[in-house]
Amino acid sequence: MILGSSTRKGRCARKYGTKEEYLKAIQVLHEHKIQAYPDIVLNHKGGGDEVEKIKVIRVNPENRNEFTSEPFEIEAYTKFTFPGRNKKYSDFIWDFRCFTGVDYAADLKETAIFTILNEYGSDWEEVIDTEKGNYDFLMYCDIEFRNPAVREELNRWGKWYLETTGMDGVRLDAVKHMPVRFYNEWLDYMRTLKPDLFAVGEYWAPGELQLLIRYIDATQGRMSLFDSSLHHNLHHASKGGKDYDLRSILDDCLVTVNPALAVTVVDNHDTQPLQALEAPVEAWFKPLAYALTLLREGGYPCVFYPDLYGAHYVDKGSDGEDHEIWLEKCEHIEQLLTARKKYSYGEQRDYFDHGNCIGWTRAGVDDIEGSGCAVMLSNGDEGFKSMEIGKRFSGKTFVDCLGKHPAEVVVNEDGWGEFHVSAGSVSVWIEKGR
Repeated sequence: MILGSSTRKGRCARKYGTKEEYLKAIQVLHEHKIQAYPDIVLNHKGGGDEVEKIKVIRVNPENRNEFTSEPFEIEAYTKFTFPGRNKKYSDFIWDFRCFTGVDYAADLKETAIFTILNEYGSDWEEVIDTEKGNYDFLMYCDIEFRNPAVREELNRWGKWYLETTGMDGVRLDAVKHMPVRFYNEWLDYMRTLKPDLFAVGEYWAPGELQLLIRYIDATQGRMSLFDSSLHHNLHHASKGGKDYDLRSILDDCLVTVNPALAVTVVDNHDTQPLQALEAPVEAWFKPLAYALTLLREGGYPCVFYPDLYGAHYVDKGSDGEDHEIWLEKCEHIEQLLTARKKYSYGEQRDYFDHGNCIGWTRAGVDDIEGSGCAVMLSNGDEGFKSMEIGKRFSGKTFVDCLGKHPAEVVVNEDGWGEFHVSAGSVSVWIEKGR
């Protein structure tokens, strides 16, 4: 399971300080048997050290394949020498030949999107997503992966970072804006150093499952992806209330078609209020959403930091004014995490047969004592459902470990029970005394 951090405007809200403090944090995680997956940003660089005079072409931001000027010269911060490091880690100098485009002309004081003319061409690199014509460019200085020196440097950096931190995997930022062939090559190299290196890519395409499938096909399963299609459904379900058909909650989701490579997510730093992809899941629905991601057999769930601990920040809205945001922790999140650890095992039987009330059971496994559970979700009235959990539980009494429903359920001799759920709620039924 992944714990996702909270960020604002792309800047991480948690700061580790020195290299030693950062490495200590990873050590502490490992001592608690928690794997460390750092966020790797290889799409762009910002905050260059020196300007260079470079030739560029201005492009239409809504259609990046459309040039809107003839080639001309600007000054741009495309040279990165890292003087503070004094070549301690690398003597590689990043210059305009390492980038496909920039978004600021320092001499003109103009913010726009410019392609850079260098020996690798004046066009963008090929990417899966055709949004805005070609969505290679995202921000700042966009890295030019056609330059073999750049790829070699990123391999060197990856090796250094792995050996320095002892990381267990990577969260790869903004992969939709990068050529597939780069990550195919980079991950293959990194796995010569660590064969079991986990990788999850951020390809945010809510409601567009086919783009996720195309990317997985193009990378030949080298990385998992965050299930943005599932988040899309969860957001709309939370907004729709009893008018949303819960039978369709997992339709057109990566976790449904490729559960082994789906990292399921309820919310993240981009979907929270006032952020770039704002589409938060409403608080009342979050326990239901986490039941869907934590207590089913498919997917690798990601828990958002504010949903576990809460968060508070002030940021600007679309009106240009500052707004204060309080994110409350998700109700019952600890009990749901405990239920995943102790009870959510074994064969899964689904009962997605009512628009406002769905459920499933997990039959448990022999080697985990007390495992097995039944889960009920309602986005409307109080409901009940007869579900099979297995003959191993015949005569056993089940209770709601979340305490949301007071009933006790006795499983019959055929392994069936009539499980309940309160209105607009979730119940997780486990064997009494467990």
